Amino acid sequence: MANCFILDIGKTNIKAYLLDEQAQILWQQNTPNQSYEAQYRYFDVDAIWQWVIEALTTAVTVAPFTKINVSTHGACAALLDKNGQLVLPVMDYEQTIPQDVNQAYGNIRDDFSQTFSPDLPMGLNLGRQLYWQKHSHPAAFSRVDCVLPYAQYWVWRLTGVKCAEITSLGCHTDLWLPQQNKPSSLWKKLSLEHALPPIKAAYDVAGNLLPGIRQAVKLDQECQVFCGVHDSNAGFARYIYSLQNTNLTLISTGTWVLCMSLSLPQHGLDPDRDMLANISVHSQVLPCAKFMGGREFERICAQVGSPLEQSFKVHDLQQLIDQQVYALPSFSQSGGPFMGLKGQIIGDANNGKALATLYLALMIDYELTLLGAHNDIVLGSSAVKNPLLCALLAQLRPSQKVLLSGDLATTVIGAWSLTRWHQDVPESLQTFSQASALSLRGLIAYRDNWVQLAESRIRVAS
Repeated sequence: MANCFILDIGKTNIKAYLLDEQAQILWQQNTPNQSYEAQYRYFDVDAIWQWVIEALTTAVTVAPFTKINVSTHGACAALLDKNGQLVLPVMDYEQTIPQDVNQAYGNIRDDFSQTFSPDLPMGLNLGRQLYWQKHSHPAAFSRVDCVLPYAQYWVWRLTGVKCAEITSLGCHTDLWLPQQNKPSSLWKKLSLEHALPPIKAAYDVAGNLLPGIRQAVKLDQECQVFCGVHDSNAGFARYIYSLQNTNLTLISTGTWVLCMSLSLPQHGLDPDRDMLANISVHSQVLPCAKFMGGREFERICAQVGSPLEQSFKVHDLQQLIDQQVYALPSFSQSGGPFMGLKGQIIGDANNGKALATLYLALMIDYELTLLGAHNDIVLGSSAVKNPLLCALLAQLRPSQKVLLSGDLATTVIGAWSLTRWHQDVPESLQTFSQASALSLRGLIAYRDNWVQLAESRIRVAS
């Protein structure tokens, strides 16, 4: 059996999975992803590495594996010197960047029309992180020999092979020109032309697991390590692989909620609404709209005083609509279509999870409208984790099918798919159900009023 180990480093949690040839999960393990404060907010990659080794060691006792792939969040890179040592800590993109740096950086970044990368807060543009590191730590930065996107940093630690990959280079980094399929001028402006490693496809093998690691975790056979992938793009790759169909809109949920489709027009992307283009594993321009939905969900629950484990039913949603209780964006300062607005709850909510679910559905519906999405909508793990969210979307968008894959972890299935890109697709990955729409009274009028309230706050803020 060609089992596969997947390392998925998300912004909130770090997860490890072992999957068999049918994409069935044999084992999984996770731990919170933490960042620390020093000269800036950073990730302790050595502590993460220790956890990875322990996870590999445990997975081997469940079943041997011959493939490994890595998916990670974006807006993150490791800067290595000629000896393979970090010249600076790996920055957390939620680090606040000084305003004078933002202003100076704004003068050198390429235009949105070329990069499809919006001007985002904090360190959500990787180029902004690099610019700040260059000017705040010039001696260390001068030693940079290689810039490894975050997924490829972990691939390098597993294989000793340095490479880059297109989905990681192209996710709101300011470092790539998607339509021209080449690096942006920022590499030269940062004196990093020499530091971009060879670019490989996400479905390419980077190399074999280093012998020392294989021996340490007691894995008897050789093990191929693939090139790694940006997590949201891994989710999209799962459907390219299983459906051989790109005429769909994927809603990827997690810390971030992304709506993405290759069929959507690029000319309608509005950077002020956090609309952008990622790049698919086939180097295609992938129009997207995003907001920090997972984080906002948690904050709405906390503001209402509801635990995340709280249950809710359809009548809780109906009560919110009947009583005109609204959660108005935004409950995160990390972009989204209502960037810069502070979240507000109008009315008294008894069930925070119901209100947060209603908020997510309205935000996703709003994003889909901004994108002009009219094709089938596909959701993965949301169908398992929060089925009423899917049913709400089906009622909000009756002219579109809302399809459910039933995946427990779409990103992980996508990363797994990339390790067998040209092989037959298991039947289980080709089976979809269709969400049944709810029949909530007054939902459409409630949605229209929510949009009016939210957009009026934009006008006031501007």
